[in-house]
Amino acid sequence: MNFNTKVIHGGQHHESATGSVNVPVFLTSTFAQKSPGVHSGYEYSRAANPTRQALEDSLASIENGARGLAFGSGLAAIDCVLKLLNPGDEVVAVDDLYGGTYRMFTRLFEKYQLKFTFVNFDDVSKIADVITDKTKLIWVETPTNPLMKLVDIKDVVEIAKGKDILVAVDNTFATPYLQRPIDLGADIVMHSATKYLGGHSDVIAGALIAKDAELGEKLHFIQFASGGILGPHDSYLVLRGIKTLALRVQRHSENGMAVAKYLESHPAVAQVIYPGLESHPQYELAKSQMKDFGGMVSFTFKSGKKEDAIKFLEKVKVFTLAESLGGVESLANHPALMTHASIPAEKRAELGITDDLVRLSVGIEDAEDLIADLERAFS
Repeated sequence: MNFNTKVIHGGQHHESATGSVNVPVFLTSTFAQKSPGVHSGYEYSRAANPTRQALEDSLASIENGARGLAFGSGLAAIDCVLKLLNPGDEVVAVDDLYGGTYRMFTRLFEKYQLKFTFVNFDDVSKIADVITDKTKLIWVETPTNPLMKLVDIKDVVEIAKGKDILVAVDNTFATPYLQRPIDLGADIVMHSATKYLGGHSDVIAGALIAKDAELGEKLHFIQFASGGILGPHDSYLVLRGIKTLALRVQRHSENGMAVAKYLESHPAVAQVIYPGLESHPQYELAKSQMKDFGGMVSFTFKSGKKEDAIKFLEKVKVFTLAESLGGVESLANHPALMTHASIPAEKRAELGITDDLVRLSVGIEDAEDLIADLERAFS
């Protein structure tokens, strides 16, 4: 199947008992057994639920993986990956991370004797410089949050080859419509399904997709044993969102480009960070690795003043000042005070997450209305 067909039919089947086209929401904790240990494939919903299974099969299909798993949040999915590791193992991670990921790495898992090294992946040779015989995981975001840096997935996979190191890619910003890391050699793909996969700002969810069945089974055991599953109703919402993923992300990309070009020409703007602009330092990589460029745009002010960013964010009307991203509605965010506040100020400054940085999640409204809203906010 091609992608637009996969999001609707990939891994999906009509419900066998009634022929229902949409998978029902199976609101049950347990399932009847014919004899002790003899059942129809489901015994307890923490292990498997038909609604969640339909979503997980869809996830595997659209990312070209062997096994999909759905979690109660994106962070629950990351937590599951880290539980593959043992005390003393080392993780090399891209330095420009989502704040919640950084918080989990440094404030939760470091105390269990996992070591995290954060590296600028612009030059992937820097990864090789910090790898040791204890390195077991390379954690990638591309594009990164919020500075929209790109990581060459193929190059990272090449560095890890033959070293018993897993490569995991947070594909939340790009979505499988724009980028499929498993096709580029990654072992694990992670999503905050709250964002583009769900697409309607009405669910909190996470996802993992494993490249091969053996790794998928290991992750499923951790999910089952730890219990961070996604409930059936939320599974239904994400599955419904996936059906329109291609249409939505194409529109997000069109609007993202229009907004980025507008911002690039605005006299109050110092820098626009968007992979689809030729001014982006990794524009050529974006063209080769992604189908299109998405709806995430960051920018800074020529004044460099935090106050100007706050004033701008207080004046937007069509854009909503809120955390999160990837919904049909446009959102505006101040990373230093909102999504990345858990990262120490000195670390933010080192990364380039300045106090005048604004991150936009460009929705699917009419681009003219979005640009008019930004123009009013600048005035």
